[in-house]
Amino acid sequence: MVEQAEALRRAPLSRDRILRAAVALVDGTGIESLSMRNLAQDLGVVPMALYKHVANKDELLDGMIDVVVAEIDPPVPDADWKAAVRKRILSARQVLRRHPWAPLAIESRTMPTPAVLGYLDSMVGTFRAGGFSADLTHHVMHAMGSRILGFSQELFDASRRAGRSGTTDPDPPTALPPEVAARFPHLAEVAAAASHDEASVVGQGCDDQFEFEFSLDLLLDGIERLRQQGWTSSHRSR
Repeated sequence: MVEQAEALRRAPLSRDRILRAAVALVDGTGIESLSMRNLAQDLGVVPMALYKHVANKDELLDGMIDVVVAEIDPPVPDADWKAAVRKRILSARQVLRRHPWAPLAIESRTMPTPAVLGYLDSMVGTFRAGGFSADLTHHVMHAMGSRILGFSQELFDASRRAGRSGTTDPDPPTALPPEVAARFPHLAEVAAAASHDEASVVGQGCDDQFEFEFSLDLLLDGIERLRQQGWTSSHRSR
């Protein structure tokens, strides 16, 4: 490993090498550690050398997102739409587990990066090839939201509300304090009944793998019923 790291440091500087080194840096130490100075130190170059390949930190972050998104499994041709969509979303989720800083980075962009746009375009293509109208596909993409990229904005996930980078697994859920439980009994009942898979690849918490797949399957089953019914937005209840 030491020899490989030294070989990487001696390799000619390129945009691809810079982006991959940046991904490795924030994978190990969190997105807060990302700076041109820290990255240059890891690469064994002066900071100014980086600017020949990336214009600024925003361009660097866009490129890092594209490196991560490129790890998602490619679409499977001629596959059942539901199986194909489910497989790719769960692949995206596994990729984001390897790079836990990526969801917040993706959300922070004012415009999706080229790789994100390519991924979303291919997902739309899967729905269209599966018999979905453009109208239904439009509403399906809205309903899926960030889940189609493998992550979700969970209602009770305090770590995301606090802006945590996601470099460590969330703490296991705890029971509500007695005074809070007395005031909000229904929430207390749900909290007490909640069980989380300790073997989950995501870990314990409201956004564990089981709950993600449970919600995903609910969406996919409902979407399939709409497709079979020939649903259009012009016929929806107002």
